[in-house]
Amino acid sequence: MLGEPVSVSGPRLKAIPRRRLLAMRRAGLRVQECYRALEKSGTNVVAEVLRGQGQFYEWDHYPAGDVFDPDTHAQYYYHTHPLERDSGAATAEHGHFHAFLRPGGFPKGIRPAPTPDHATATSEAARLSHLIAISMDRSGYPYRFFTTNRWVTGETFYDAASVSRMVRRFRVDQALPSPCINVWITGMLELFGPLIDAMLIARDRRLGAIARRYKPENIFEFRDAEIISVADISIEKTLGDIEKALGR
Repeated sequence: MLGEPVSVSGPRLKAIPRRRLLAMRRAGLRVQECYRALEKSGTNVVAEVLRGQGQFYEWDHYPAGDVFDPDTHAQYYYHTHPLERDSGAATAEHGHFHAFLRPGGFPKGIRPAPTPDHATATSEAARLSHLIAISMDRSGYPYRFFTTNRWVTGETFYDAASVSRMVRRFRVDQALPSPCINVWITGMLELFGPLIDAMLIARDRRLGAIARRYKPENIFEFRDAEIISVADISIEKTLGDIEKALGR
């Protein structure tokens, strides 16, 4: 691998419009309410998404077949890698969620980034965009976001500005596999939306730098570039920072 992924710090919240800060705050409170309900039942996010799925295997998607909302075209799954393959995470990681949006949910005007082979993707499932990945610790709580190169998830690559618009469209509003998990992952992408925006910009810049230095035939299929940008996260700290930015 080409050194460590680029580490991204949170954006200045005071520069974010008040309306968005209020929406982020509401999303964070929904996330905390999910934790309260799960903890009251003696479970957590990871345990809930794995419930009823049988034996847990590395690389398999959970729940089986992924979660897909046919109205919003949001999609996600949970899985884990063998530790020796985990190029950017500490051994504290149990696994991670991958969040996507399919073209049926894209804002108007979205086009794939110009890549050597972007025209080969024809089905909606192949033209989906990876938005962000959420690392979960062994207690079932999130501690880090990361972005990946295209080959990792088999997506079609879209530039940072386009993906940022997609993140705001991500919403899973259905009963399966768990209403609480769907509210949780939807809330996570809204609460940390500005941070994800910064991570996507860092992703594109890092991929550009790697392409200029190593000159691979196709940077998006370059196996030495896997995890591109990372950011540590704290729901409690972020909510506290939002309160300060709102002047409360």
